[in-house]
Amino acid sequence: MSGTPGRVVCFGEMMLRLSAPGRELLLQSPKLDVVIGGAEANVAVGLASLGHATAMVSRVPDNTLGDAVRGYLRRYGVDASSVSTGPGRLGLYFLAPGAGLRASEIVYDRDASSFALSTAADFDWDALLDGASLFHISGITPALGPQSAEMALAAAEAAAERGVPISFDGNYRAQLWQRWPSDPRTILTQLVARAEILFGNHRDISLLLGSEFSGDGADRRREAAEAAFEAFPNLRLIASTARHVVDADTHRIAARIDGREGAAQTEEVAVSGIVDRIGGGDAFAAGILHGVLTKRDLDWTVRSGLAVTALKHSLPGDASLFTTRDIESFLAGELDVRR
Repeated sequence: MSGTPGRVVCFGEMMLRLSAPGRELLLQSPKLDVVIGGAEANVAVGLASLGHATAMVSRVPDNTLGDAVRGYLRRYGVDASSVSTGPGRLGLYFLAPGAGLRASEIVYDRDASSFALSTAADFDWDALLDGASLFHISGITPALGPQSAEMALAAAEAAAERGVPISFDGNYRAQLWQRWPSDPRTILTQLVARAEILFGNHRDISLLLGSEFSGDGADRRREAAEAAFEAFPNLRLIASTARHVVDADTHRIAARIDGREGAAQTEEVAVSGIVDRIGGGDAFAAGILHGVLTKRDLDWTVRSGLAVTALKHSLPGDASLFTTRDIESFLAGELDVRR
């Protein structure tokens, strides 16, 4: 991996998550549980928990909620000094957790947030990327609107110009893209073209390339990966999960990583007794990036990603807080009480 060893810089919106308590519907009773979240911040917290130096770049209001966001990041070891303040509000999203055969449901309320009102000129990437070994961004930022799309492209271009490798999570959010006359294929293609690491599956690659892939399972994913490697010369790794939802409490998950010279795939694991699935993809990204940053091979790296995402389902809140010891215990199959 190119770049000088240093911190992982993550860029994106931070929000409050307001959840119905227990397994209730939203406002079934007049109370909500509150946690702080955001896809890129989840990756920053997850990597910090695994021992990596991380920094979050974002924009929040200059009020108590903005202070709480920065305090949350600091609590888990993330450098919050580049979370600036600006006009607007803190974005919100509401969650009705699923139960049984009822799926979880999310409602966004993030219009006119401090982050969404930001422009590319609000971020000094020379300073923000100084000493960075990796830049992580996702497809959520450009989905917020045309101004945010320009901001995401400017950030990725700045990292590329400075030789900082880019990790990009597709994180396709149809609800966000459909709110404005967007062209997600064109915008996301420009971002992936600058990335070395892509988190996405064959459906994401189909969106980017405008083509379908035949076959099934591993063959289809490899076909899609090879097409992506041909289309995007900078890309060197593609990581994804495959999830089969039995019900809200039981999922079966497998993980895969493709490189230009080969691939590694895990067996499917049953994840039961799910406490909170939100942030599972961000936990997977943290586990994969941990393997990349510590220069592990593809097989260990993909199993690390699976371990962190599987463990995240046991933890309330948006972010993974698991350590390298937790990964080692998971990979060793240690399920009994640690004494």
